[in-house]
Amino acid sequence: MSRIGKLPIAVPQGVEVKITNHTVMVKGPKGQLSHTLHPLVSVEFDSKARFLHFKVSSKEGSAFQGLSRSLVSNAIEGITKGFSKGMEIVGLGYSAKVQGKDLVLSVGHTKPIQVRMPEGITVEVQQATNPAKFIIKGADKHLVGQFAAMVRGLRPVEPYKGKGIRYKDEVVRKKAGKAFAAAQQA
Repeated sequence: MSRIGKLPIAVPQGVEVKITNHTVMVKGPKGQLSHTLHPLVSVEFDSKARFLHFKVSSKEGSAFQGLSRSLVSNAIEGITKGFSKGMEIVGLGYSAKVQGKDLVLSVGHTKPIQVRMPEGITVEVQQATNPAKFIIKGADKHLVGQFAAMVRGLRPVEPYKGKGIRYKDEVVRKKAGKAFAAAQQA
């Protein structure tokens, strides 16, 4: 049985919740998100106490109860506070800037890479070069994480010099180069 799935979700003031069939629609100050629940999971909204309660109809449904509760909880948190992911670009001459709906990255290729930002995602450049720092923001936690992973995959951190795109708090373990191996043989 899911312990997380049994916990009710408090809905803050200013957030509107609509439940139709197995779809939960959440509307608030940062936009609107919806999530379709698994058919074995049902949800009830207590409008007086402003809580969402999740229930299951069978033992198999309890596997999806915690998942559904977490996804709806993330939607409510994203609509009220939003989610963000900090990124850094380390390398000589590497930079980042925003041009309209595109994120332009100079990461050692002959031409800058232009990445189209998905709907609902904004990028805020804090420091343009050496190391370039920017924040990816949005209401949908999945979309923010997916876009951050896609940007990181354009130039992953290489282990010898530590150059590349990384998450803000990512720790990169550097490898010893050939000079270390040559010194061992001598």
